[in-house]
Amino acid sequence: MFVCDSQVHIWAEPSAERPWTPGGPELHRQMGHRGAAIGCEELKALMDAAGVDRAILVPPTWDMDRNDLGIAAAARDPDRFALMARVPLRDRETGRALLKSWRDIPGVRGVRLTFFRPEEATWLRDGTADWYWPVAEELGVPTMVHAANFKKEIAAVAEAHPRLRLMLDHMGVPGGAKDDAVIPIVEETAKLSRYPNVSVKLSGLPAKSTEPFPYPNLNGCVRMLVDAFGPRRCYWGTDLSRMLGFRGITYRQCVTHFTEHMDFLTADELDWIMGRALCEALDWPV
Repeated sequence: MFVCDSQVHIWAEPSAERPWTPGGPELHRQMGHRGAAIGCEELKALMDAAGVDRAILVPPTWDMDRNDLGIAAAARDPDRFALMARVPLRDRETGRALLKSWRDIPGVRGVRLTFFRPEEATWLRDGTADWYWPVAEELGVPTMVHAANFKKEIAAVAEAHPRLRLMLDHMGVPGGAKDDAVIPIVEETAKLSRYPNVSVKLSGLPAKSTEPFPYPNLNGCVRMLVDAFGPRRCYWGTDLSRMLGFRGITYRQCVTHFTEHMDFLTADELDWIMGRALCEALDWPV
């Protein structure tokens, strides 16, 4: 089966020449990511061992708004890595310039925006992000959004910009939600399926359960989202650095969690969910 991971971070250790976002080390720790940095060569080896063909590189929030590592990895291995770039929302001119040139940057397939850090939490309501949506819609920029606590705002964006492709991170579930608490949140995410321009990443599931592998208490949430969005708008993914730092889960287990332990998904559904749907949505031919 062709497999493409919808979310993997690579990063470098902080240094004087490459400082992290203020509060980045604490954010990194709180989110449970693996302590040691992950580079593209290590990631390729992990992918090979796990049977993962491709990965979408998502610059981590603690690495400022840098895209250089992902661009370099995609340039070296264009059929294995692609990048969802970060855009500085508070710097409109720089952000607009990046969007206008995104198709000319090899390996860049779109943008990922985050709204979960304290300093980002107001941006969907105070106008900071308003400039982005019409520009991305006009330029056809697929956009992943980590905005689990702002579903009403994302619904409004989806309705106002019907040609803008929005991809919801982590089933629309915020960090820290686990077990039964996840169910009503996923129910709210499923309601966003009424917008045909919205899709969802089925990523980071192990962090949402306190049960042992393969986390059967999450099966109903996966089935709910696949039924709501359809398999062509659902994308498997790991958020791998969190999984490696969380209860010793292996990359291979993240794959087989879906391919071997979710027998309620048909072979055709899995074929789309495990990678083909995402690559089609990002115009990254298989």
